Amino acid sequence: MQINRRSVLQGSMAATFAGTAAGLMPARAATTPLAKPLASTGEMLPLVGLGSWITFNVGNNRKLLDASSDVMAAFFESGGRMIDSSPMYGSSQATIGYGLKKLGMPGALFSADKVWTSSAGNGSRQIETSRSHWGVPGFDLVQVHNLVAWREHLELLQSMKAAGDVKYIGITTSHGRRHADLEDIMASQPVDFVQLTYNMEDREAEQRLLPLAKERGIAVIVNRPFQRGYLVERLSSSPLPDWATETGASSWAQFLLKFVISHPAVACAIPATSKVAHVRENLAAASGILPDAALRKRMADYVGQL
Repeated sequence: MQINRRSVLQGSMAATFAGTAAGLMPARAATTPLAKPLASTGEMLPLVGLGSWITFNVGNNRKLLDASSDVMAAFFESGGRMIDSSPMYGSSQATIGYGLKKLGMPGALFSADKVWTSSAGNGSRQIETSRSHWGVPGFDLVQVHNLVAWREHLELLQSMKAAGDVKYIGITTSHGRRHADLEDIMASQPVDFVQLTYNMEDREAEQRLLPLAKERGIAVIVNRPFQRGYLVERLSSSPLPDWATETGASSWAQFLLKFVISHPAVACAIPATSKVAHVRENLAAASGILPDAALRKRMADYVGQL
């Protein structure tokens, strides 16, 4: 496998833009999603990416494949970079490949996928199959999915990184599971990224994992920032607070996302969607104001009372 040189170059170019407060800066000149530098390289990554769990599992349905491509087009047009997938996600990888090909392989892409097999010997083969589905020369990031056979797969990923076959490596969990194991891995293994669940109602990661990531220079990808839509649905019947303008949010989705991405340890949140309007709304949350610690507490307290 080879590194996606075009994507790496895009990241290097993004790092040259003038900085703003707290190390945040626009990820692209045409739009203004805020980005943070990755501790391990300084590469700039927009604070909102695109997940593919469920929403891109559309099989061979051409209408749905084209709709997914439209979502991806809006994502890149809005300044997005990271798209995340996994062999676990049904046909999502092939859907991404279909969209990338249709869009002419956007150079901004930061490709993030996973290895997910209990057989250590199948890891390389699975990663290559995933790469083929995407149609990319190589992945920017490969993660061990949900800690499955993590020792063996991390050893593989470390060797791939040393050989220049992948730029970043990481490990993931979801649903708030196995945090103690994840903490041990973060403290002892040389990973660039960790992916975990974090949102206004799932805040256990604030206690140890997020501070540890900040201390170790590990970039955090947040999955389930909306609890698969549950949080937005639950809050939709309640009004935004009168002071929501102080957060820069104009909707509940943006309110929830701004809370997540404003945490100092978070590099990128990856909400999944099948709607163009939603992906634009999500990317817009990564622009303008980001709440400080006091405002984040006020936001959490307000939602906690609803």
